[in-house]
Amino acid sequence: MSKRVFVTGIGIISGIGNNVEETLESLKLKRSGVEHIKYLSTIHKGVIPVSEVKLSEEELIERSGLDKNKSYTRATLIGIIAAAEAVKSAQISDIKEKRTGLISGTTVGGMDKSELHYKDLLTTTNHIEFIESHDCGDSTERIADYIGVKEFVSTTSTACSSAANSMMLGARMIKNGLLDRVIAGGIESLTRYHMNGFNTLMILDREPCKPFDENRMGLNLGEGAAFLVLESEDVVKETGKKVLAELTGYGNSCEAFHQTASTPEGKGAYAAMKEALDKSGLKPEQIDYINAHGTGTDNNDLSEGRAIQTLFGDNIPKVSSTKSYTGHTTSAAGGVEAVISVLSIQNNMIFPNLNFKTQMKELNFKPVTELLENVKVDHILSNSFGFGGNNSALIFSRY
Repeated sequence: MSKRVFVTGIGIISGIGNNVEETLESLKLKRSGVEHIKYLSTIHKGVIPVSEVKLSEEELIERSGLDKNKSYTRATLIGIIAAAEAVKSAQISDIKEKRTGLISGTTVGGMDKSELHYKDLLTTTNHIEFIESHDCGDSTERIADYIGVKEFVSTTSTACSSAANSMMLGARMIKNGLLDRVIAGGIESLTRYHMNGFNTLMILDREPCKPFDENRMGLNLGEGAAFLVLESEDVVKETGKKVLAELTGYGNSCEAFHQTASTPEGKGAYAAMKEALDKSGLKPEQIDYINAHGTGTDNNDLSEGRAIQTLFGDNIPKVSSTKSYTGHTTSAAGGVEAVISVLSIQNNMIFPNLNFKTQMKELNFKPVTELLENVKVDHILSNSFGFGGNNSALIFSRY
């Protein structure tokens, strides 16, 4: 049984970069991916800003070297690119050499093609291949086939905590000796279903979002995919490979308070963070930075902020929400922000909460607003909170 779980590889694609290198550059330059809609066909073009991956589907297919004559959902394409980069980053030459699993989080799945061809499918067999790809697990299977994983393949679907829960499950399987290595994270592409659903909830900002601001108006949706390669202590010792970070703690709670809202006091968020801290063996004062869920909505920022104050008291670590860069990538968010957390540790940096101006009157802290370099970042708490009150927290530590 492995007592420790290490991050040995990372891969990402989002509105701020098509790989890890581009992502880090955008973070350092405070360059947000939120802008007018270019690729998604929707009535909200030019009205509601989002953070899209800056490649067409044709370009994604070309980048991944897939057959141009076959059909793929956008979620599958970005998932393949991020997972392949993570495997390459971990210097894995033979994926079958160790017991390897793939766990991917997604909630909307192949909805982008389903909604596009829905009317045709009611009366014809045109585009019938997209019936199968509608299912969330289809993208996971295709990613697994692309990178060669056969041992264990699973899909997590818990809304915006999906990717975080995928990493949590992967860590538990490694710790219990069921797998030696897991590629874990999440994917989500933007769809009209996304846009219309969140717009109906009246929580989409018509301007770039400003998490934890007194005058916040809502979130910006984003799309992306991100995966971490998690490996057991034994594998790391045997191979001597470079460790990027250690996953030292994780926690999950389900408060089931409301379908789309958290408790005003942040009870579920507090429980998840507290469990992660307890599992890591760290004290609250040892956390150097909180990569907050920080969506920019009235409910989330107040609930999460109060939970942070309850857990950390008067010694609140530095806090920021990188969703001001990437938008809210929903099911992929936990993976996207896990990669950003690893980059923070690797580069001794804390990335700012963009667009912030006015401190919330209910909170006694405000987020980091400038890039911090050459700072102590040994332990990061990364939060991902989903609809239905499914809250997850991960702790990444320097090795």
